[in-house]
Amino acid sequence: MESHTPCSRESIRLSEKEKKQEKSPIKRKKVLVIAGPTATGKTELSLVIGKAIGGEIISCDSMQVYRGTDIGTAKATQHQRREVPHHLLDIRQIQEPFNVVNFYEESMASLQEILLRDRVPIVVGGAGFYIHTFLYGPPKGPPADVELRRKLEEDFEKFGAEMLHQKLKEFDPDYASSITIQDRHKILRALEIITITGKKVSEIPKPSQEDLSRHLDFRCWFVYYPKEILYNRIEERCDQMISSGLMEEVIHLKEKGLERNASAANSIGYRQCLRFLQTPQTQTDWQECVREFKRASRNYAKRQFTWFRREPLFRWLNLRECSLEHAAEIIIQDLEQN
Repeated sequence: MESHTPCSRESIRLSEKEKKQEKSPIKRKKVLVIAGPTATGKTELSLVIGKAIGGEIISCDSMQVYRGTDIGTAKATQHQRREVPHHLLDIRQIQEPFNVVNFYEESMASLQEILLRDRVPIVVGGAGFYIHTFLYGPPKGPPADVELRRKLEEDFEKFGAEMLHQKLKEFDPDYASSITIQDRHKILRALEIITITGKKVSEIPKPSQEDLSRHLDFRCWFVYYPKEILYNRIEERCDQMISSGLMEEVIHLKEKGLERNASAANSIGYRQCLRFLQTPQTQTDWQECVREFKRASRNYAKRQFTWFRREPLFRWLNLRECSLEHAAEIIIQDLEQN
């Protein structure tokens, strides 16, 4: 493992917006949440912590729920799952839909099971929207409409992200300004909500942590490398995924119905490989596929930094200034405090 200098107090950035928990005679159950950008080493860190404290890991990832998405999601191996129990891995077929409400229901069921066993839940992932939903509850919009969503998906493919984002901006400029044209899912969901309810998304009450915080003590950490280090790690991981058989995985999933699941087919890595399969597959096509895969992964990391800067419960831990083992010690020590 790469050597790092020990953590100093300055390497842990405390959020100024951390909420002060009210004193209560009831001891709340502790839940550890480890977030961070892609290619940071969250899986390895969570395994070290899980083995040390007798924890169980809840995967907070929209693609790891699918069977067969092992390489493209850097999913925990079978050996790692035997070392520390994992939840929300391989619970859906690739053609089956899975949204943030499904995630919330599944994650809450796993959370309850883990707590009943008197073990520590460790929520791990980089998907900001999913982690936010875990902490605060699902959005309070209407249930999804399958036929309407299919029509919106067709419009997205036909007219493109920019036009649909502009359409959203006309109906709800406040919400549209809070997302980008890269936020495919949010654009489609917003247009779906507006069509069903006739109301702006920005007018829908946001979920609150109040009910959960009465019973659970969330210890939330955002682990990261500075971008000049992180981007090299991202590119190395992309290369490793390709050499491990990412394209072969995509071809297999395509045969299983990957393209019938628009969200899965548009995830990073899978989208680029599917596009390559539609080209003459020249060396130039392949180089463009790899280049776009790495670019999309770097851009995703940028969005992860932006998202978690807005999350008040998270403390930031700079892994350039400490090893993963020391980071694990810091997190475990915090977890042991009242």
